[in-house]
Amino acid sequence: MMRLNQLDNPSLRPRGPEIRPTRPRPARLLARVAGRTAYGLAVLATGMLAAGPARAQSRGPNIIRDAEIETLLRDYTRPIFKAAGLTQQNIKVVLIGDDSFNAFVADGKRIFINTGALKQAKTPNEVIGVLAHETGHIAGGHLARQREMLESAQTAAIVGMLLAAGGVAAGAASGTNMGGAAAGAMMMPQDMMRRTILSYRREQEMAADRSAISFLNATKQSAAGMLTTFERFENEQMFISQRVDPYVLSHPMAADRIALLSNLAHKSPYFNAKDSPALQARHDMMRAKLVGYTETPDAVNRTYSPSDTSLPARYARAISAYRYGSIPGAISQIDALIATQPSNPYFYELKGQALLEAGRAREAVPPLRQAVKLSGGNPLIRMLLGQALVATDNKAVMDEAVRELTFSLQREPDSPAGWRYLAMAYGDKGDIPNADLASAQSAFVGGDYALAKELASRARTKFPLGSPGWLKADDIVKFTPPPSSRAQRRP
Repeated sequence: MMRLNQLDNPSLRPRGPEIRPTRPRPARLLARVAGRTAYGLAVLATGMLAAGPARAQSRGPNIIRDAEIETLLRDYTRPIFKAAGLTQQNIKVVLIGDDSFNAFVADGKRIFINTGALKQAKTPNEVIGVLAHETGHIAGGHLARQREMLESAQTAAIVGMLLAAGGVAAGAASGTNMGGAAAGAMMMPQDMMRRTILSYRREQEMAADRSAISFLNATKQSAAGMLTTFERFENEQMFISQRVDPYVLSHPMAADRIALLSNLAHKSPYFNAKDSPALQARHDMMRAKLVGYTETPDAVNRTYSPSDTSLPARYARAISAYRYGSIPGAISQIDALIATQPSNPYFYELKGQALLEAGRAREAVPPLRQAVKLSGGNPLIRMLLGQALVATDNKAVMDEAVRELTFSLQREPDSPAGWRYLAMAYGDKGDIPNADLASAQSAFVGGDYALAKELASRARTKFPLGSPGWLKADDIVKFTPPPSSRAQRRP
């Protein structure tokens, strides 16, 4: 199920208001919840694409969670990370809801990739090439080196400006025009610093390209997908290439990259290697899911014509029907998908999501239980099952809800909504100390530190001194928020 995000993202909520309890609320309210959270990120990014000016954003990008897509991306990256010697670093691929074709790294732990890249890439190999390039940045330690260069450049700029400022003072004292010359010189260190940093960035990009080729060769995969990607970039740059100074770009011109990549790629004995049919089928289903969730019904029909009876086309139409059409019609289409592939956990997950968001939580539980079973206990699906169990308003299943939510939050601890549903489950059980503690953890991971401290302080008084619950609450009470968050007030 595409949680753009079912538990955590309000941007695509077709039904019902989001509920943000500060204390345990009646579980029946959850039947109206399709809560989804947008996460804001401030990143120093080393990206693979700089074909045009960056768009100003008033808030951070929309982070998307989806069990099916994340599983596929892990399968794409696992052999690449092994070839790069990064298996032990627990690197995650994070999906951003943006239709542009882009990917970047912000640290040594995460690769960010846009939904637009996944929708536009026709083969797994194209996406794998992108991920291999970003892995090259991590393996090469480019972000750490970039920070060192920025620090060195800053020192050089300060010295240059101080020397130039001295020239301004000397010119003013002597009555000569040295001041004007020195004032112009003040700008030179900044321009030189900028060009030096950009030159270094271009070198990083070319190095990441070469690393990507080596990773693909080591895993017996083709670099043809990388060439396809950069040919796309070249087409985007054609109309500006005659007017742009290549020395003020942070990335090499696409034509230069293609020349290097084409030479290296064609030397590989695996250049003509193809993705397996099974992997291509999963890739096609991923693209269909993204289209179904992010496009209007008209756009879905343009991408997958009504006469297209392929499984991806049916998947996209079923998702679109649940989001925009009648639930009975959508369930009928989803049941037809299940009949075609009865062992596909994501079809059961989709059915459970559709029923849950329609306020039919009790009907949502059986397909979600089956999705959990078939997926091998995927934590995101278990979190959705926990939400459905809470929404049944049936106290007999609250122990199961607590178990499912606790398991999923051990692996996905940064979900404010997951903690809220756990608080509600504990509230229905009458376990107020743990309900308050879960509410405090929800507020904490959501960044509302004032509310988190208030709830944790209340919970701490209800736990035995030194018990696990008391210690968790005490940690929140004693937490010192970062300076940028200390002035936060509750809405």
